[in-house]
Amino acid sequence: MLDSCKLRGACNLPLVYNKKINTSGTSNADVPLADPGMYQLDITLRRGQSLAARDRGGTSDPYVKFKIGGKEVFRSKIIYKNLNPVWEEKACILVDHLREPLYVKVFDYDFGLQDDFMGSAFLDLTQLELNRPTDVTLTLKDPHYPDHDLGVILLSVVLTPKEGEHRDVELSENEVVGSYISVKSFFWRFQTQSLRLSDVHRKSHLWRGIVSITLIEGRDLKAMDSNGLSDPYVKFRLGHQKYKSKIMPKTLNPQWREQFDFHLYEERGGIIDITAWDKDAGKRDDFIGRCQVDLSALSREQTHKLELQLQEGEGHLVLLVTLTASATVSISDLSVNSLEDQKEREEILKRYSPLRIFHNLKDVGFLQVKVIRAEGLMAADVTGKSDPFCVVELNNDRLLTHTVYKNLNPEWNKVFTFNIKDIHSVLEVTVYDEDRDRSADFLGKVAIPLLSIQNGEQKAYVLKNKQLTGPTKGVIYLEIDVIFNAVKASLRTLIPKEQKYIEEENRLSKQLLLRNFIRTKRCVMVLVNAAYYVNSCFDWDSPPRSLAAFVVVEDMLEDEEEEDDKDDKDSEKKGFINKIYAIQEVCISVQNILDEVASFGERIKNTFNWTVPFLSWLAVVALCVFIVILYFIPLRYIVLVWGINKFTKKLRCPYAIDNNELLDFLSRVPSDVQVVQYQELKPDPSHSPCKRKKNNLG
Repeated sequence: MLDSCKLRGACNLPLVYNKKINTSGTSNADVPLADPGMYQLDITLRRGQSLAARDRGGTSDPYVKFKIGGKEVFRSKIIYKNLNPVWEEKACILVDHLREPLYVKVFDYDFGLQDDFMGSAFLDLTQLELNRPTDVTLTLKDPHYPDHDLGVILLSVVLTPKEGEHRDVELSENEVVGSYISVKSFFWRFQTQSLRLSDVHRKSHLWRGIVSITLIEGRDLKAMDSNGLSDPYVKFRLGHQKYKSKIMPKTLNPQWREQFDFHLYEERGGIIDITAWDKDAGKRDDFIGRCQVDLSALSREQTHKLELQLQEGEGHLVLLVTLTASATVSISDLSVNSLEDQKEREEILKRYSPLRIFHNLKDVGFLQVKVIRAEGLMAADVTGKSDPFCVVELNNDRLLTHTVYKNLNPEWNKVFTFNIKDIHSVLEVTVYDEDRDRSADFLGKVAIPLLSIQNGEQKAYVLKNKQLTGPTKGVIYLEIDVIFNAVKASLRTLIPKEQKYIEEENRLSKQLLLRNFIRTKRCVMVLVNAAYYVNSCFDWDSPPRSLAAFVVVEDMLEDEEEEDDKDDKDSEKKGFINKIYAIQEVCISVQNILDEVASFGERIKNTFNWTVPFLSWLAVVALCVFIVILYFIPLRYIVLVWGINKFTKKLRCPYAIDNNELLDFLSRVPSDVQVVQYQELKPDPSHSPCKRKKNNLG
């Protein structure tokens, strides 16, 4: 049997398929079971009917998993917003023996790890006739709620004996597919393999390339509001990856200038689904139009400007799309890693040496993470055990270990490598418990800023809760190495920070709202104290200080006027539920604004407090360079050059992304909340490797 992903063993589901199979032919129930590797099962996943609604809108985003012997052997594509999906997908599965039934499980895709269970069924392979196509209807049930009607799945299956032939690929029970393949023989033809190379890369979460997308603008979009305008935003989807642009209020010709990257798993490319929406407070957003980008039609290593006509609507979207080769991302065993090979280590050090400052500015550094083991994890199953696996994330790069079943002290011994695009990124390592038919249970998490890593040191990190505010049960042992070019890292600090598109949207929280209010109050009190200090200068409490302030004010004081723009919006009649949603959105907006204001003030404070020495030194060096330049060049010439650069930027590069270097710099400085989240907790001394050895000797 050819496995294709890590999952727990299947449960004994109470349901068999509804299709009656004619037993007058050659049935497998009356013949002896064949030797391993003797059968090929060809399945066509036809469609689903009357599936369960799992989303708030009364729909679902269903996909199907096939499992044999507790291991996933096929996963279908996702059909969005449909309770009667049509797949028409084919799968070829090699079966060792017919004792294990084929389990069919349906899930509703929710972005991240929170997929909802929609039902399951199983097919008894011993009841299938050999070499004969059979149509099968499977009734979906939930083992916990057997009375619920969850719809049906329609399949076509053919079981064929393969005597005398052997598999050429054998996958370990607990390994991620594609990461750890051992070739046994080449007697089996590649045409009959269940997994293509692109499937192998996707299952092991190794991508084949990167799609860089820049959303430039929209033109002549459809007016969806009563004032003749819209509040448009755009959603992008490539497989399981999603991105949502910012909202541009009251315009039909929005200018976004946003850049983001998707990972490319398919060798041939893939389809990017793009939808444009109008934001409405307190009710469902209005659909403006949709379009698609076929990546297989685009050439690699070249930037393409696309003007896409919106279907089912009006207007155009202007994009820049670039396909590039994949960065150095890999998974390997602990015995095989790049930095221990002297030749590879020298090549990596040479790649990021100071002499190669202007070679590929986006490639800042190299990160190697050894995920060794965990100890004392939380028991998430009723048996008092867990089935832990580990997720390693760096910005939008995400890789997984295999699952260690029924163990609270798992050993993974895997090595992950990443390319660093921003040295101020934070490495996140999360431990989950794998569940059979539900989303994975959270066991613990650590967040480690790259600049705080001590190379080559194996450390025990205490696992924290989801908010990273306090400890949870267990520790994880990691060994991390970071190699980077300091000049490239400094230059990348002054460009916009990469947005993480897998983050969940903010939700209203009374505790979070109060915390943000207190943080903002502290920042305001600093300004109030500064105002008292300025007022004391006017009172001449200290004559030298007041005299110095008088001279400075005379030279630098400028009058500024601000205009308050009042936003008049047409009132609309809303129902009670819509008003509740509107109030909730306003509260979330207030919560986010308070967070932004407080974070801005805390970042300025932390820059002067040397919370991140690299950033503080960078600010000192930049200030010194500016002082030296100012000594030789008059200020008016510097302002003139700066102004010419800003005013001609759009002429020289029409699709450049707007940014403010100072704000980009401050975005890398952690706020007080992030400082607490990144703070390393002290582990229990009993978890120390040296202490454990002494205890064992005693």
